[in-house]
Amino acid sequence: MLHDIVSPMCAAMGSDSHAELRTQLNRSCRVTLLSGNLTANAKSETSGVCARVYRGGVYGFSSMAECSADAAAAVLRAADENARFMDRRAPGGKGALPMIPGDFRPVTGGVQDPDQKLYADFAKEIDAYIAGKYPNLSSRAVVATADSMEKILVTSDGAGGYTAIPRSYIYIFLNAETTAGAPIELFKAVGGSGTFDKNFTDPAKLYPEIDSLYEQIMQKREGIYAEAGLKTCILSGELTGMLAHEAVGHTVEADLVLGGSVAAHNLGKVVASEKVNLVDFAHTALGVEAPLPVYLDDEGTPAVDAEIIKDGVLVGYMNSRESAQHFGMNPTGNARAYSFSDEPLIRMRNTAVLPGKDKLEDMIASVEDGYYFTSTNNGQADTTGEFMFGVCMGYEIKNGKLGRAILDTTISGVAFDMLKTVDMVSDQMHWTSSGYCGKKQPMPVGCGGSDIRCKITVGGR
Repeated sequence: MLHDIVSPMCAAMGSDSHAELRTQLNRSCRVTLLSGNLTANAKSETSGVCARVYRGGVYGFSSMAECSADAAAAVLRAADENARFMDRRAPGGKGALPMIPGDFRPVTGGVQDPDQKLYADFAKEIDAYIAGKYPNLSSRAVVATADSMEKILVTSDGAGGYTAIPRSYIYIFLNAETTAGAPIELFKAVGGSGTFDKNFTDPAKLYPEIDSLYEQIMQKREGIYAEAGLKTCILSGELTGMLAHEAVGHTVEADLVLGGSVAAHNLGKVVASEKVNLVDFAHTALGVEAPLPVYLDDEGTPAVDAEIIKDGVLVGYMNSRESAQHFGMNPTGNARAYSFSDEPLIRMRNTAVLPGKDKLEDMIASVEDGYYFTSTNNGQADTTGEFMFGVCMGYEIKNGKLGRAILDTTISGVAFDMLKTVDMVSDQMHWTSSGYCGKKQPMPVGCGGSDIRCKITVGGR
């Protein structure tokens, strides 16, 4: 349907024009148990069609909450009118975008959403296990959730096709009190790419994860406050992944580079130690499928890896078709839209610090007085690369050995300064993909990394 609608109009457009037509279906569901009580049981679905037309350096956009041939034709006409209006008022034309030809790939398969009862039943079994084995917790919560994005795209270059990103997770929250009576919490997200019925077939498979989380919160009950100051620390792959996304990744999204991020004047310069390599993977990472694979972006560009840092040198950005033309780079397929009513923005996909050659046990043994931070519960950064992350689990290191657990603290710094202190990188890789990136639109993303040894400012109590 889309190809038949877009082709006649595109044939009448000038050579400096470009059009995209997209239909999209988003689904989400969520079941929450709080100490055994069902507190949320929600399901939502949104769908519609949108069009974007490029003329002389400006875009026109239109969308409609309807999936039909008439709606597709209407939004394409409206987007073209908006582009013509903007083109008449834009200061000077930029010319045509580089053409990226392709073959439209027909729709195959589709995300099959399982019955909502499956989520509730699975969550109840997990909750019953926790309640039966660990009655001394002050409270507990189990969340079963899934979401998916399905899109059909066609462009005036003849590219496009069907894409789908389904993912599903179980979140486990355990709450207790320290020996002094202060509340503490730890959580774990289990799951990844795929529908709920494929990822969760047997509750017993999650029991080891629950047991490990309980052991950690019991250690945290006896925990101490970290000492504030600049410390030699080991960041787990979970924290390295957040660093890769929040403190580095956003600074190298080309639209933010154009807005003046710290990466704007650092291309080709040393921004980290030679042990640091960072890539935004499209769909395959280190020989296996990435946590949230993207094969085609919402401009019709085939997704390829975006190499960001190579041996400590900033070598590239994440680009859309338009920003790639501006910087003289190749488009990487990073233009993504969350909903049918959203325009594509430059977004991350699976951003990670690559593994090195060091063993974690050797890294710990090399620290005389420092910390091993293992889990984070929040984080923020700005386009200068300055960041602050919350640490909800970790351990002191004394004379090369792990010591007592620590209570909640923070770590902070400036990414391109802190990364220059990295002198060891582990040979193990850790991925997370359960959250959303919040750059103007929510977007499911993956981030990952290896354990790194570095100098970083610890917030203390």
